[in-house]
Amino acid sequence: MFWCVASFESVGEKGFRVSLVSAPVGPRSGRLSRWRGVGTAAVLALALSGCSGGLGSLVTASPKTAYGLTAAKDFPRQPGRGRGQLVIAEPSALGPLDGEKILVRPQPGEAAALGDAQWEDRLPKLVQARLVQSFENANRLRSVGRPGDKIATDFALITDLRSFEVSAADGTAVVEIAAKIVNERSGRIVAARVLRATVPATTMQGAGAVAALNDAFAQVATQIVLWAAKVV
Repeated sequence: MFWCVASFESVGEKGFRVSLVSAPVGPRSGRLSRWRGVGTAAVLALALSGCSGGLGSLVTASPKTAYGLTAAKDFPRQPGRGRGQLVIAEPSALGPLDGEKILVRPQPGEAAALGDAQWEDRLPKLVQARLVQSFENANRLRSVGRPGDKIATDFALITDLRSFEVSAADGTAVVEIAAKIVNERSGRIVAARVLRATVPATTMQGAGAVAALNDAFAQVATQIVLWAAKVV
């Protein structure tokens, strides 16, 4: 069991300092972990969301709003359709990105989750579905699908989610995806790129944070489609 204590200290005329202490209750309560920073109520909400028991147990959690991800749809016109066929695998992702939580970085190296919002499904599954839709919207390949769709494909798109988060430190949404195109017959990697986009986030909460992430993802998805269409 852990207790969390938050205190406020005035900093100048326009700000305050939030000090949060989390301490285990019991015989091994000698260690304290402390998070301190200057912030707003949004930062305090992020901090409190990381506590188990104690103060957090006294607050009734409101249901989180589930948000979706939007496929890229604005592509330059191109006459005709390409000949390639592509299968898009579900992206790989480390623990914090392999779930429904919307990741926030209060400071570099720190991880938290939005307290009032979440993805409507696992993030890698959402990214896979929206990449397929992005390729379909671009209409630059003969066919595109997922593994198991029982379509004969020439190439596979393998991706890894490196960043998909809102940075509270500089107020931006960051999406970075490493992509590889693999020849299905030989297993050889024929092309590889890392694609990244950053978009200003007007807020660290709910719809505003998700809108910025959607904009950043749309930029990355557009880059992936235009790049892959030239290779496949």
